[in-house]
Amino acid sequence: VQLQASGGGLVQAGGSLRLTCAASERTFRSYGWFRQAPGKEREFVAAITAYSSPRIRYADSVKGRFTLSRDTAKNTLYLEMNSLKPEDTAVYYCAAGNPIITNVSASEGYSSWGQGTKVTVSS
Repeated sequence: VQLQASGGGLVQAGGSLRLTCAASERTFRSYGWFRQAPGKEREFVAAITAYSSPRIRYADSVKGRFTLSRDTAKNTLYLEMNSLKPEDTAVYYCAAGNPIITNVSASEGYSSWGQGTKVTVSS
């Protein structure tokens, strides 16, 4: 599956952005977002899975601020990011795969990756 991410940009702290990930097909059990800040490892942000609830999972650092949703008809994934903080600055990648049910947040479980979209939050 091919993934096309978009929607990144520069925003002030407290602002909002919406990232979009368009998938060429729907063949995997999980679709999600990861991010990588300069000098840091890639980390899990959120994912929606075909597993039993919770179907949508978030990293603790974004709970209550980010909302993941999907338009199945369009094979498109959205990440609504509110109350952005400077520490949210990173390149955001959408991903698709079949991670094990007990570790949906592990990047190793995702085999398809988008090209990344940069988010910069200024203080």
